[in-house]
Amino acid sequence: MTPEPAALARADSLIRTIPDYPEQGVLFRDVTPLLADAAALRSVVDAMIAPFEGRFDVVAGIEARGFLLAGAMATVAGVGLVPIRKAGKLPRPAASVAYSLEYGTAAIEVHDDIAEGTRVLLVDDVLATGGTLVAAHELMGAIGAVVIGTSVLMELPGLGGRETVGDVYSVFTA
Repeated sequence: MTPEPAALARADSLIRTIPDYPEQGVLFRDVTPLLADAAALRSVVDAMIAPFEGRFDVVAGIEARGFLLAGAMATVAGVGLVPIRKAGKLPRPAASVAYSLEYGTAAIEVHDDIAEGTRVLLVDDVLATGGTLVAAHELMGAIGAVVIGTSVLMELPGLGGRETVGDVYSVFTA
């Protein structure tokens, strides 16, 4: 179900910009007010699912805010959830990928609890430089899953993420 433009505009208005967090020069997009509003959350969840509806078996959410969106999306779509965690947070990681972000480096990991060939909708909150999403694509491939699409709440243009990741659906552009 595609949400009404007015509902999405309202949801977008709830996202706050926090300057110089987590470090000087970074504009952090705080989505917690949107998450706290049931109607706004439902409208963005519906929007993030709509282009991929019926084409995926699970939603894979990237820690941490991607988890929140992915959990809601999986529930609405009636499918399972695969958590993609920061390194060291899983008791038995099956695959791990290191990558660069706009303000440092990190690694993400995943279990191999889904069958080979499982169709995955990859979800995160923000597309910035694209490093996290590229790493997540690699992780899914490493466990034999097939990424059918990537959906993000917000894209930060000018940071090269779309060029790095490729085809990404974003609800909002900051």
